[in-house]
Amino acid sequence: MNEIRKQYMNGIINLKKEAGMTSHDAVFKLRKILGTKKIGHGGTLDPDVVGVLPIAVGKATRMVE
Repeated sequence: MNEIRKQYMNGIINLKKEAGMTSHDAVFKLRKILGTKKIGHGGTLDPDVVGVLPIAVGKATRMVE
C-alpha cells in the first residue's frame, strides 16, 4: 500500500504555516504524514510569520529547484 501511495504522490500543496513553525518543520511534518522523502518547499518564511508556504511533492520538486 505504501509503495502505491508514493508512486502517485506528485504535486504542489499550499500549506498555511502557523507562527512558531519554521519552513523546515513544516516539510518534516509533511514527510511523516505523506510517507515520502521527496518533498521540499518553494521559499522560506520567517518562523514568526503566518503565511502560505508552497510545498512540492514527488516529481513537482523539480519545479522548485
